[in-house]
Amino acid sequence: MTRVSKLGQPRIGLIQFPGSNCDADCVDAFKRLFDIDIQLVWHEAHELPALDGVILPGGFSYGDYLRGGALASCSPIMGAVKTFAGKGGPIIGICNGFQVLTESQLLPGTLLKNASQTFICQYAYLKVAAGNSGYHQRLQGNLYKVPIAHGEGRFFVPADQLKALQDKGQILFQYADAEGNVNDSTSPNGAVANIAGIVSENGRILGMMPHPERASDALLGSNDGQPILEAFLATVL
Repeated sequence: MTRVSKLGQPRIGLIQFPGSNCDADCVDAFKRLFDIDIQLVWHEAHELPALDGVILPGGFSYGDYLRGGALASCSPIMGAVKTFAGKGGPIIGICNGFQVLTESQLLPGTLLKNASQTFICQYAYLKVAAGNSGYHQRLQGNLYKVPIAHGEGRFFVPADQLKALQDKGQILFQYADAEGNVNDSTSPNGAVANIAGIVSENGRILGMMPHPERASDALLGSNDGQPILEAFLATVL
């Protein structure tokens, strides 16, 4: 698979579902930080254009009716996204995009309503768990301040699947406090094992509830999302 276009830019596509509301934020962040023009792909398409990486953005696809991400997982374009993933194509799913990835079974687990049963919009601190994926190698050792904004962000897997995620090093981000401590009090939504983001077994697919694109400039309160987006680009190139 060719990883860059003739212009020397990675060809990044973003899937737009009815209700997506963070697509423009991603377009802005990639243009401003990396001078990359993201290609928008409507959910009714049956094929992807020639791409090197795919973004599933945050938002409220199909109004979050049924469950967040459930209806979007049945969109015509998701067949092509699954084919892309099957060939090792890099994908990042952010917030609602993470929900779409689990509903599509491209990542394990599910996202339940927050333990508080309320929508949460605040900054969270993310600690990188043990693992050997490219994301782990690039991000390990630092603490990231990235905002969350969700009502159904409580990641859950049964105990046997949680052990499998831990054994295979697929847990990428855990909610922590400002000092990097991870415990029950540092999870804003009650996620099992404080999980905020995971990667696929091959390390090519990342799903995370926090929004790195909203932490891409100090004026926004944090630019800690930039290295996370850079880590995604590193899987593309």
